[in-house]
Amino acid sequence: MDVKIANVQFQFKKYESFSDFEKQILGIFENVPKDCDYVLFPELMTIGLLTTFEGYENFTSADNDKLHVYLEEYITLFNSIATERKQAIIAGTTIEKEGEQYYNTAYIFDGKGSYAKHRKTHIFPAEAAWKTQEGDVLDVFEIGPAKIAVATCYEIEIPEIPTIYSRKGAEIIFCPSYTFTEHGFWRVRHCAESRAIENQVYVVHSPIIGNIEGSVEPGFGKCSIITPCEPPWVADGIVIESQVDTDDVLVATLNIDTLYDRRANGVATTYNDRFRRKALYQKYEEVMK
Repeated sequence: MDVKIANVQFQFKKYESFSDFEKQILGIFENVPKDCDYVLFPELMTIGLLTTFEGYENFTSADNDKLHVYLEEYITLFNSIATERKQAIIAGTTIEKEGEQYYNTAYIFDGKGSYAKHRKTHIFPAEAAWKTQEGDVLDVFEIGPAKIAVATCYEIEIPEIPTIYSRKGAEIIFCPSYTFTEHGFWRVRHCAESRAIENQVYVVHSPIIGNIEGSVEPGFGKCSIITPCEPPWVADGIVIESQVDTDDVLVATLNIDTLYDRRANGVATTYNDRFRRKALYQKYEEVMK
């Protein structure tokens, strides 16, 4: 089974209103093929909307929670686009408020008028000032033709998360990210490559880019679509990638059946071999505590 994916390298900007943000999104979709099964946007893709608030110039990262006021407009926009185009859209993440708690939440719109969500479970140390709480659910979604999961930025650096996803049946892990530096980008990118190899899954990585005056941290990176490193895929496992810090839409077709074949018959059958010697690992349970 072939699955077609569009991976959006999104650049945040200064906006006068949500309408400006909406126009940017609609413009991007002019370059997204309508036959794509999935479309991915990066983490905190709404971050530029902070510039619509009075006094933005004096904000600190603690003011990121203000993004929650745009949540309903964000949901309406992407749900409408997904339904009209009959595509599953992983619309990056935004700030969600529930009661008095804030979450960094990924929304997955199914193209049929509904959506699921994933709350980031591991907060990067620099996020502590954002006031976001950690989620505690790791779901795999049967949305679109494949079984998919979301590992937001720092989550892809925690090996247990993609392992849980793959054991629950995930075939594609979508990784929206927001990295402020070149070091941060490569940390996420290299981990995404490792997770693809050790779990024999596809990983789609979308870092946000942009740099505007004020308190918003710059976004650095380049999008990529990643496979395990063995035939029939390309040797370095990078199916396609964008240039650094340029607007782009990457499109690639991935075959799901090939994953299962490689897990059973590949050169490196890591999906099975990682658990083949469970008894050995259990001897060292104490050091994992």
